[in-house]
Amino acid sequence: MTAIIVICAILLVAFAVYNTVKKMRGKSKSSCCGTPEVKTVKKVADTDESHYPFRYEVGIEGMHCPNCARAVENAFNSMDGIWASVELGRNRAIVRAKQEMTESGFAEALGNTSYKLTYFSVKG
Repeated sequence: MTAIIVICAILLVAFAVYNTVKKMRGKSKSSCCGTPEVKTVKKVADTDESHYPFRYEVGIEGMHCPNCARAVENAFNSMDGIWASVELGRNRAIVRAKQEMTESGFAEALGNTSYKLTYFSVKG
């Protein structure tokens, strides 16, 4: 009976090590939070800062890894006239906009994700 328990424990540890190594090597099909992995950030075509007269700082709750940051960046960059960059360590996004935006507009962009807006400030 003890041998069966030891074998099960060894198999469980081996499985955990295998999945950890797989994730570290980038071969896992999900991020640290179990969401499907986002391969690349959606790039905006216009990266001339002078074309974006409005600047916002948006707090984001729920980001845990670079994959989370890419998902948030993609949600914002999918909006017309928006150029966002996420700072994972500060749980925020710096967003440049060609038109004036409201807090509800950014919350709506995150509506189909598991991330939440924690604050919204206009940076001028």
